[in-house]
Amino acid sequence: MGLPHPDLTDRILGGWLGRVAGNMLGKPVERGDHWTRERIDRYLRRTDALPLTDYLPEPPADVGAGEFELRPEWRRCVRGRIHGSCRDDDVDYTILGLHLLETHGFDFTTEQVGEAWLLHLPFLQTFTAERAAYRNLANGLKPPVTATHDNPYQEWIGALIRADIFGWTSPGAPRRAAGLARRDAVLSHTGNGVYGAMWAAALIAAAFTADTPRQAIDAALERIPAGSRLARTVRHTTALHDSGTPWSETLTVLAAQTGHLSWIHTVPNAAVITAGLLYGSGDFTSTITLTVRGGLDTDSNGATAGSVAGVLCGAAAIPAQWTDPLEDRLSTAVFGFDGVRISELAERTVRLASHS
Repeated sequence: MGLPHPDLTDRILGGWLGRVAGNMLGKPVERGDHWTRERIDRYLRRTDALPLTDYLPEPPADVGAGEFELRPEWRRCVRGRIHGSCRDDDVDYTILGLHLLETHGFDFTTEQVGEAWLLHLPFLQTFTAERAAYRNLANGLKPPVTATHDNPYQEWIGALIRADIFGWTSPGAPRRAAGLARRDAVLSHTGNGVYGAMWAAALIAAAFTADTPRQAIDAALERIPAGSRLARTVRHTTALHDSGTPWSETLTVLAAQTGHLSWIHTVPNAAVITAGLLYGSGDFTSTITLTVRGGLDTDSNGATAGSVAGVLCGAAAIPAQWTDPLEDRLSTAVFGFDGVRISELAERTVRLASHS
């Protein structure tokens, strides 16, 4: 796709490391109906962690359950306690997508996506739209009915979090990346749920050749319907940024428009990701910390923003406080992959990208 091989290798590894680091950063506060932007920043002030430049600090001894109750996994996700990544669906699907492409190539079918889920992913490690689609698959339904039958989560963020692998393997080709992501997404999603996956894949693919986050965002917008709620919300985010509106005020304006939607819905989360990328200005640390401080689905948003930022800057430019604690090791529920090295997954991704 016009990138020298060493540069491609560094950027794909940057995408993997960025996704895992952003996911780990947001995981302790992943509960958007409780961990609002305001509550996250109160926690950071309480723990003397603003400005945020590292993983979240652990709670002080005198802070009990209640206002600052972190997710149960927090002991493996806060600074000083991280030894490899925690298991999370935001990374499980990335690994499963890599396995799908290695097994079936880029002509994979939506039916083959479903088969990969049934064979390699435990049912109890799926959630919302994915669990509904998994249940439908097990009951013998076929796509696209798997996405619509008894599934009230069709426009939630699940398909978006599965999209990275299609961007990494389509460097500089956002249209191709969006097409691959759509084929995956329609197993479980419709409407803005599918557009979110297409947008994220195109965003990551465009980041390989973009000079700025804004260029990647603009390229990704071209790959989804201009009149969709998702496209309108992303454009509104860029307009607020262009007008000089501060980051916090931008998110307040956007929340007033999208606050009636679930905190796991694609549209408000895409606004948080877009704002993190724009106001982070290409700096890896600023991008993922602003994105997670934006609230909603914090681990998913941190992962996607981290993936884009990691591709933009490359692995060598990601500060060590984010990568060293990962110890080049992933925990995953995907059968046959637990304990895999991040660098190995990146090498396998490079092989796919180089021959796509």
